[in-house]
Amino acid sequence: MINGMIVDKSYAAVTGRKGEIINRAMGVDYSKYESGSIAFDYEGMMNDTGYTIEDHFRIQRDHNVGNTPIFELKNLTALARKCAKPGKGARIFVKDEASNPAGSFKERRAAASVYHAKKMGYKGVIAATSGNYGAAVASQAAMQGLKCIIVQECYDSKAIGQPEIVEKARKCEALGAEVLQLSVGPELFYEVLMMLEETGYFNASLYSAFGIGGVETLGYEIAEQFMARCGKHPDVVVCANAGGGNLTGTARGLRKAGCNAQVVAASVDLKGLSMASDEQFNRKSFTTAHTGFGVPYATDPDHSDVPRSAARPLRYMDRYVTVKQGEVFYITEAVATLEGMEKGPAGNTSLAAAFALAQEMDEDQIIVAQETEYTGAGKGIQPQLAFARKNGIELLFGDPNDEIPGKNIIFPARPSLLKARDSDLDRMRASLIRRQITRAKDGIITDADIAYLMEETRATREFVLDVIEKAKA
Repeated sequence: MINGMIVDKSYAAVTGRKGEIINRAMGVDYSKYESGSIAFDYEGMMNDTGYTIEDHFRIQRDHNVGNTPIFELKNLTALARKCAKPGKGARIFVKDEASNPAGSFKERRAAASVYHAKKMGYKGVIAATSGNYGAAVASQAAMQGLKCIIVQECYDSKAIGQPEIVEKARKCEALGAEVLQLSVGPELFYEVLMMLEETGYFNASLYSAFGIGGVETLGYEIAEQFMARCGKHPDVVVCANAGGGNLTGTARGLRKAGCNAQVVAASVDLKGLSMASDEQFNRKSFTTAHTGFGVPYATDPDHSDVPRSAARPLRYMDRYVTVKQGEVFYITEAVATLEGMEKGPAGNTSLAAAFALAQEMDEDQIIVAQETEYTGAGKGIQPQLAFARKNGIELLFGDPNDEIPGKNIIFPARPSLLKARDSDLDRMRASLIRRQITRAKDGIITDADIAYLMEETRATREFVLDVIEKAKA
């Protein structure tokens, strides 16, 4: 019962009210951006938040977020140069987002959403997340005096959760949030919608324009810091990629600062494992920044808890590479023992890719892994590897190319074996286009639709038309 009225809480009924619930829980009428066909006004949605990048800087500064340092990893650079051809081996940097209050870049997203929720008179915020974002929202809610509920996909059907996920739940609770832990499955967004409807709280979605706008400060800071320190912008910026918000916001910020660095997405290769499979849930050793999120959210951005996601990574990525689980664990150990910096694994996904990519670049060039994350008792290497072994995963040293997700984790026998493997961006672009054209009204694809698809995929008109023609054949 809500406001004295009996409400149908069946799965079909609740998900059928999604648009209505989200509208009330965010104060955003997403229908105003729709064209009635494929195209929608993405930039209009981003601009209508009412917050400029200067506003985001002010909000973050007032709540102890941002202005994080950049560090040059000189010893890791030296190791990369030993593996590279003469004259190759770019300088490797990291942007230390772990120095934010809750320990990750996601606090930039949370600061904007929580600020807006308070401004609009909401009493609390709700977020669906398995981890770092939950801690970020909890931290900002505590700081800004709002209640907070985190809905976390945490366990398999036997109520067994990975050490990393359980650790994140502890952090959310420590920061004052109420945490609802669910088993893997489609009930996550259903539960979120129900709670938004029942509480009247704000939907602090990972995929809102408020959150993605908050990440723009990260890209902008990178451009300014490197110009001040090195007299030039970085040549390559590597972003750990899952739902696409990290890359989208960072790239938009870089461009607003006049930086044209190559933007590279990096994900852990979990090909063959289903993220929605109860049986396979605990056979992966990474809970984010992996292909199980990175690929589907790039090719179908709108299957989230908002009607239109502000995270649209194919608009911005120049390259998409994957690394293996064993390689990320290896680089996590390397940065700890060589640089004296212990950081969590998700952020080190981009660092593993940067280590390999640096070897393709000239020594006077700069590559930056644009975020780090906090680490803790359950997020360290040993708890995750012990859990993997307990679940029948074989731990080996050898060539990571032989790694099979869900069966083994292979650490590089030597650093030269660590590689960044290119994904086929054109294939991903074609997948997005094929999905989108099913939305065309009466099957008619307009010139505006084609222009929109060109922007969505950073593809030529000829490419878009060729995919459409083949899809209709």
